[in-house]
Amino acid sequence: MSDGSESAVLVVDAGSSSLHLALVGADGTVGRTRDLPAPDDEPAIRNGLQELASDLNDGESQPRAVGHRLVHGGDRVRETTIVDDAVRRALDEASSLAPLHVPPALRAMDLAREVFADLPHVACVDTAFHAQLPDVAATYALPAEWRNAWGLRRYGFHGLSYAWAMDRAATLLGQPANELRLLLAHLGNGASVCAVRGGRSVDTSMGFTPLEGLVMGTRAGSVDPGMLLWLLQQGYQSLDELADGLQRRSGLLGLSGGRSNDTRELVRLAQGGCQPAALALDVFAYRAARELAAAAVALDRIDGIVFTGEIGADQPEVRASICAALAVLGVSAHGLAPVVDKDAIVSPADASVPVMTVLTGEICQIAREVTNVLTHTTSGRGEE
Repeated sequence: MSDGSESAVLVVDAGSSSLHLALVGADGTVGRTRDLPAPDDEPAIRNGLQELASDLNDGESQPRAVGHRLVHGGDRVRETTIVDDAVRRALDEASSLAPLHVPPALRAMDLAREVFADLPHVACVDTAFHAQLPDVAATYALPAEWRNAWGLRRYGFHGLSYAWAMDRAATLLGQPANELRLLLAHLGNGASVCAVRGGRSVDTSMGFTPLEGLVMGTRAGSVDPGMLLWLLQQGYQSLDELADGLQRRSGLLGLSGGRSNDTRELVRLAQGGCQPAALALDVFAYRAARELAAAAVALDRIDGIVFTGEIGADQPEVRASICAALAVLGVSAHGLAPVVDKDAIVSPADASVPVMTVLTGEICQIAREVTNVLTHTTSGRGEE
């Protein structure tokens, strides 16, 4: 296979319930893939990695490196970074900030570093895209001693998805990314929005953790912190119960009365007259539109709105509802094209604000960032 050359990158993408492996060629083509069970099943993960390593040795050259997706890099890992023991220890500090995502990713990283011990491993953190947020967007109105002691700031997430979607939108519009002002929405089981100006994130809806911002599949998004304090102070919820409810039983699932966190199922239910399902979709779309409108204050104009993620790129009903709520920004839901299986401008040619869909591209973005960091490292050593 051509994607098995030494220029290929093995991407390890660990979720809370699955582990996806993909070999990405130098041309960006995704070749061999493998899905493994939950990352807490270490024997199964180790066996799967060993089988893949054996397959690559038998039939193909080994990849040049292994790239790992991590949702949160914490305050110490704020860019794509080659993993050594010091970096690995630093990543442990981010585990408590994204407890659903970082621990399984680190378990997968440790196993992959054992199996592919001769290859460089690179941490690609979602927070890197937002690392240069302006202070006005990144700073919480909290006591200075808290912010200084514990690094309390807006980190932002879905950065790998946004980096890919920004570049693809620039291609669709035929303009350089660093000249565009874009609003982007990554909508999936996790959801957020981002404002991009000059090729950089200048505002985003997720904050210190991936719990802030939009309504999500099972996560509440932003709620009144006073309400949460009240639930604790009155003894109605323990800390563990509150954390579980906010992370796993809220969002679309909670709004729909436990029916589903899948917008496809909720659309079907709503069309059949299910009011809780309709409410869940309405709240999801309204909150997404509200956050997009809020992020627009970071821009001096809007050159386009980009939808990505499983819902954003493949759920036309949700996309239309969000656009319909953004008329104040010059966005229209009229004439939007239905589901497409490619990156595309889905608004009419005469739309005041182009609306685009971009297929999720985190896997390819990880491979791109791994290649870039290794190239820069090699060129830097050559100059010494």
